[in-house]
Amino acid sequence: MSIAVPPATRAVVEELLRRIGQGDPERIAEMYAEWGDWKLDWPESEHGRTATPWIRHRSTRADAAAHYLELAEHHVPGHTATEIERILIDGDDAVVLGEFRQTARSTGRAYRARFALHLTVEDGLVTRHHIYEDSLAVAQAFDTNGPRHPDAAQDGLEPRGATPLPGTPRCCPHRT
Repeated sequence: MSIAVPPATRAVVEELLRRIGQGDPERIAEMYAEWGDWKLDWPESEHGRTATPWIRHRSTRADAAAHYLELAEHHVPGHTATEIERILIDGDDAVVLGEFRQTARSTGRAYRARFALHLTVEDGLVTRHHIYEDSLAVAQAFDTNGPRHPDAAQDGLEPRGATPLPGTPRCCPHRT
């Protein structure tokens, strides 16, 4: 059985990833509906910490812009990369699988984290943004008293022992 894939879903997701890669929060936010369902897979008690203010649930297009702005403010420019391994489409839903590598500005610690991003596209706009990521790697990178994440590279760009998959698209200086 084959499910018809609306071209709009893939096109919107690819454009969102392209804009995230460019790093302009306002242009990224244009891809989101005015109201939406934005969740991050972190314990509620850890949402909005001073070191990681971008980690919290959101619901508006303005919230989306604020997310990407806060994220950029707390990471070292030029020490960030994202590798997209796969984009899976099922109707209005998409799942983006990959890994991001960044360096925390406050501690100078590099980290990497695998992620799965579930997006829903309706009428050409993202209405759902649910991210599941290695929150321990992020928390350790921003913990001024904590240990360095063992898998983080010195420069935050290439994890130790990693070999990029041939033909794998790279994009996004963010961990959407």
